[in-house]
Amino acid sequence: MKKFIKNYKSSLILLGSIILGTIVGLIFKEKATILSPFGDLFLNLLLVIIVPLIFLTITTSIGKMKQPKRIGKILGAIFAVFIVTSLVSVLVGIGSTKAFKLVNAQDSNAIKEVLKEEANEETEKVNFLSRTVDTISVSDFAKVLTRDNIVAVIVFSVLIGISINLSKEKGTKLLEVLDSANNVVQSFIKIIMYYAPIGLGCYFAALVGTFGGEIAIGYGKTFIIYTIVAVLFYFIAYSLYAFIAAGKEGFIAYWKNIIPATLTSLATCSSAASIPVNTTCAKNIGVPEEIADTTIPLGTSFHKDGSIIGSVFKIMFLVNLFGTDVSTLKVLGIALLATLLVTAVPIGGGTISETLIITMLGFPMASLGMLTIIATIIDPPATMLNVVGDSASSMLVARIVDGKNWLKTKISKKKH
Repeated sequence: MKKFIKNYKSSLILLGSIILGTIVGLIFKEKATILSPFGDLFLNLLLVIIVPLIFLTITTSIGKMKQPKRIGKILGAIFAVFIVTSLVSVLVGIGSTKAFKLVNAQDSNAIKEVLKEEANEETEKVNFLSRTVDTISVSDFAKVLTRDNIVAVIVFSVLIGISINLSKEKGTKLLEVLDSANNVVQSFIKIIMYYAPIGLGCYFAALVGTFGGEIAIGYGKTFIIYTIVAVLFYFIAYSLYAFIAAGKEGFIAYWKNIIPATLTSLATCSSAASIPVNTTCAKNIGVPEEIADTTIPLGTSFHKDGSIIGSVFKIMFLVNLFGTDVSTLKVLGIALLATLLVTAVPIGGGTISETLIITMLGFPMASLGMLTIIATIIDPPATMLNVVGDSASSMLVARIVDGKNWLKTKISKKKH
């Protein structure tokens, strides 16, 4: 219990502040809006650091990257599995949120007024290619430094990171400067998060005070539906993946060995912290060492079933809240982009992902706090899926690389 409280201390404090804010909002109603400036202060601090966070984390992580010395077939199989299983996760998320409306909002204009920002509404049709170019690039360097062009910031950061990598020794000095600046930004975020319980509590009190318990019910509904979906996905999807990978033997081996990784992910709430245990579980299942040692670390960055489903829930929460329509294809694209590419960032990826979701949907950036709350309440089950999904994926990679009898061969070798 002590270990659980220690690992979840920050999340428990945030949840406590949100609950307290809900109570204050329900009791004092519109009078609770007096607390709104304290919530705005938290959002302003968070928003002002977004662009430096994106630029520095992505640039330095790519600048430090080294070419993995693995067989091309294994890497190709890994990313093929990641893409297919990620698509499955998105479709599950879309199906879940389409079946149940996460939140009801009768007056979306009032919500925009409270957030003090108007959503970006598309007033004219623009050629798809032109829109894509405008999204991923800007005509002036100064425009890259604004959160209105988040996708362009990401593209710019990736290109600078690659340029540093290509420059080798000559780019080392710049990388050191940027890495130092990145450490400062991470410290700045830690300072902001000390204020987060107060800021989010006041922010939520103002929202509930204005719109009543409906939005609070929306968060509760989101948590319950997500948890149910996560549990079902955990048992059904991964049983299916294990069976596809190695038949009955794969199904038995997976469930016989996956519990330590499951418990570690729930106890630590960290995909990175679960890597050692998860890798051991994959090897105990029978996954070849070179595949387990490659798939699990890469999966921690580029394969997140729980986060992808969570991204869909975040998207649909805002869509329901603002009373807008969005195509299934757009939800699929944004969820994949926001999770597969952005959450590969070691630190701050969640905030960047949520900012990208808001930007691409054209909603007020001030609604970032809402997505932060959702990320907090679904974090444990999402982390669980992120972690154990990598073990299941490693089995599928082994199936592609070593053939359908890979596990039987492994078992036979052990007996002899």
